[in-house]
Parts: sequence; structure tokens; C-alpha cells
Amino acid sequence: MDQLQLDGMPRRLFVCTPSKLSTFADCPQRYRMTYLDRPALPKGPPWAHNSLGTSVHGALRAWWDEPLARRTPTRAAHLLRLGWMTDGWRDPDQSVRWRERAAEMVGRYVATLDPAREPKAVERQVAARTERLALSGRVDRLDDRDGELVVVDYKTGRRPLTDDDARASQALALYALAVSRTLRRPCWRVELHHVPTGDVAVAEHDEASLGRQLSRAEALADDIERAGERLRAGVGPDQAFPPQPGPLCSWCDYRRHCPQGRAAAPDRHPWEAVAGDEAE
Repeated sequence: MDQLQLDGMPRRLFVCTPSKLSTFADCPQRYRMTYLDRPALPKGPPWAHNSLGTSVHGALRAWWDEPLARRTPTRAAHLLRLGWMTDGWRDPDQSVRWRERAAEMVGRYVATLDPAREPKAVERQVAARTERLALSGRVDRLDDRDGELVVVDYKTGRRPLTDDDARASQALALYALAVSRTLRRPCWRVELHHVPTGDVAVAEHDEASLGRQLSRAEALADDIERAGERLRAGVGPDQAFPPQPGPLCSWCDYRRHCPQGRAAAPDRHPWEAVAGDEAE
């Protein structure tokens, strides 16, 4: 059954991605500004950490597209330089320094991979329908290891990752579910690959753990729809979608439109999330 019945009428599925759900969980007000406000609110400045992450993801995707003989660490570093994004850096010199750090990082990471072991898919779009959700998302890499499907998600942040991070990640669990539905094969293992260190955080799911994550996702969908109903009924935006201010407000795209966020956390330069520990 694809839809629940409510008062004799079919209930519309909630269309979402893991990112959309996590945005509401982190801050309902940011969700409203991202997905509901019309016209769309102007965003703040581009962030260097987003440029770093996008550049690394692009290089790793392009590396797997190379012929086998060219899948070398040197080629990965070159691809990083070719696709480097300069948005958000303080000046060209800082951008070049971080480009070279990222090139070294990517080269070191691919040196741990077997270039002949083709992934099942790279940047694969997957989707699933449940009784409540129409879920979709893009998997960074999908491996087939001796018949076992494995979801691989690249991370470029400074914080080290643990198996608990992989186990608690709702996004990874929903990707595993969507992979299973899309490819009609079970997918239980999910991994976070921390590209700066090469560390791999692993979780092995089962029916019960995926079911718990799905239930949480469906509960979030209910909360989002109730908040939308309150907004349409005339409840104020800040009451229907209340802000959840905290330290991460420094990095919010909609900071300029949120007095609560500005009061909760200081202004940051666009490059500080990656370069804040530099004495420059």
C-alpha cells in the first residue's frame, strides 16, 4: 500500500530527501526558509567548506570515470586541481594553499583503494516509496563487495568520525533502504569515509535498525506537515517553524534573516570552518 487512508481520503506521500528531513530536525525555521518561503530568501555568502567538499566529491567521481591505467593518486590530485572551486576563500593565496592540501588529501585517499575494483555505481540516484514517504537521494558511491551492497558516503570535515556516527546517521540508513528498493537487493552495510584521514566508520544495519530510522523519518514528515498546517492557519512563522539557535547558526545560509541565530552565535568569515585553526 503506497498511501495511508485519512477520513476516507488518500493521504499524499511526503516527498523528501534525507537532507530535507535533517534540515527540519536541526532547525524548523531554516527548513521554512529553505523549502517554503516564496519568493526565496537570498542566501548569505558562499562557504569555503562547501567549496572544499564539492571539489573533493567531484574529483573522486571523475577518478572512477578514468580508464583503469589512469586511476592513480597523481591523477586524482590533478582532477582535484582541475575542478577546484574558489568560492568562499579569503583570497587567491588561501584558495591555492587549500587546493594543494585537498589535492594531497585526495591522492592519499585513493592510494588506499583498489582501482580495479569497480564500484557498482558512483553518484547514483536512488529512491523508495513507503506508506508515508516518497524518498530519494544520491549515493556518493555504491560498492558491490562479494555480493554485498555497501553505501559509501565521503566526508571532508575536520572532526574525526566513529562507527557510532555511521550507526546513528539517518541519511545513511535511508540511503541503504532506497538502494534496496531501487536495485531489489538487500543493503545493510553503510560507511563514512573521512577523506582527510582515510578513516572509515562502519555500521551494519538489519531490518530492525532500518525500521527504526524509517519510523523516525516518517515522524519528522508528520511534524513538518503539522507545522505547515499551522502556518497556513495563520500561526506566525516563528511559532509554526520555531528557530533552534545554537553554535551552528554561524554557518547558516539564512543567518541575515534570523535574529535568533545572530544572537546565538558570532559572525564567521566564510573560510573559518576549514581555516579557523590557521594562524594567518
